[in-house]
Amino acid sequence: MVAGLPSLPNDAIASYHFAVEIDGVEIAQFSELSGITSEIDVIELKENMKDGKPMIKKLPGARKPPTITLKRAKNSSKALWDWHYAMYQGKVATARKNGSIILNDYEGGEVTRYNFTNGWVSKVTMGTLKAGSNEVLMEEISIVCEELERV
Repeated sequence: MVAGLPSLPNDAIASYHFAVEIDGVEIAQFSELSGITSEIDVIELKENMKDGKPMIKKLPGARKPPTITLKRAKNSSKALWDWHYAMYQGKVATARKNGSIILNDYEGGEVTRYNFTNGWVSKVTMGTLKAGSNEVLMEEISIVCEELERV
């Protein structure tokens, strides 16, 4: 620990140590996760000062909830497709779920957690099928949500 600093953790978090929970159930078969962002729209207010000089003020606007993207090897499970299809059928209350993205340390202990609320699968994409290939077929989903909070 560096002298003079409060007890700050100094180990980097490995990007491969993560888990996904949906409604309290851990789903750990994803190989890639992206889209954990926090963004606020910027409103530009243009004014003229007393002396006539133009001035631009930047003010906070609406929050932009993220779109979380998850990738995994395609398997025979229909769970993600069924989650997506519930919204497709207009079953909004069923399709909205709360979840968490959990980052772990090297020993598997939780380091930090991002909770999202009212998430639903807006897009399901299956990878390219190619005759003669020996690559694993990938599946990608996009989860939109109303709120993302780091806890």
